[in-house]
Amino acid sequence: MLHSIYRYIAVTLCGLSATLSANSSEPILTDTHRFTEIRDNIWLAQTTEPVFNSNALVIINEDDVVLIDSHVTPNKARQLIESIKVLTSNPITTLINSHHHWDHAHGNQVFADIPIIGHEFTYMRLATTPLEEPTYVRGLEGNASGLVRIQGQIDAEQDPEQKKDLQEYLAIFSAHVNDFDEIDPIPPTITMNDRMTLFRGDREMQIIFLGRAHTGGDLAVYFPDSKVVFTGDMAFAGPSFLGDGYVDEWPQTLRNLAKLDFDIFVPGHGGPVTDLSRLELVAYITKTSGKNRRRYTMPVYLTNRRQRLSTSPTTLKFLYETSGLTHLP
Repeated sequence: MLHSIYRYIAVTLCGLSATLSANSSEPILTDTHRFTEIRDNIWLAQTTEPVFNSNALVIINEDDVVLIDSHVTPNKARQLIESIKVLTSNPITTLINSHHHWDHAHGNQVFADIPIIGHEFTYMRLATTPLEEPTYVRGLEGNASGLVRIQGQIDAEQDPEQKKDLQEYLAIFSAHVNDFDEIDPIPPTITMNDRMTLFRGDREMQIIFLGRAHTGGDLAVYFPDSKVVFTGDMAFAGPSFLGDGYVDEWPQTLRNLAKLDFDIFVPGHGGPVTDLSRLELVAYITKTSGKNRRRYTMPVYLTNRRQRLSTSPTTLKFLYETSGLTHLP
């Protein structure tokens, strides 16, 4: 029962609100994924399991599939590969890493037999000590504390049905945590530092470094004929995680992004966004958050500009809840 409830919640969260989501077609559901066609056989892939993960983008071309981001664990990557077979029998020939963070790139090892494209910065971070990255270490700590928290809720629950639901969720979450044991990160095999263009049949895919933002190597993938861009975590419908960010440069990177000719952007978490004014909001929040400082002590101004908060983990959680997003490393 709980699995069904949380699966529904996950699917609902994936879509964000009607005012932000493109909703160009009815989603296609598999046992593990929800696929939403953005436009022209470009599909947003999201896991339906109620655990932390990233979006992936599936680009179905005439003869192959290009994939952006590999999910949080090798197991989630394998589930994605299996689910894509519902959409097409074309082989996956290329993987693009939008950036190095674990929730986007720690499924890479499953794609070791195909080219993996990423920024030089992404290569450096994944080729050195990726399992010691602060964001990944915090993720492991979050897994451990989550197990303790859920078990505590089970122990305290008096209602038999609620206790059973919590036990079911603990089983789901425990399996996800166990998936981390096989993570053996691999870096991109093809690197770039400015721009690269892929052509597949009549489709043009521009892989562009627009400047430092969420990390030092964020890539946007732009489809000029479809007027779609995948932004990874440099642009959400609301604020993004700032811990590895270059907040003094991020607003300009978003301005560079806005110069592209598109009317939908797909972020690294959450649903597709058609309200492009959200980019101005993200730029404003990032700018006011980063005057002279980059880490968790930075102030954040909410959209009404009246409430000033410190970007503690609690505040970040509040911001994401109020913006409808699900990305909180």
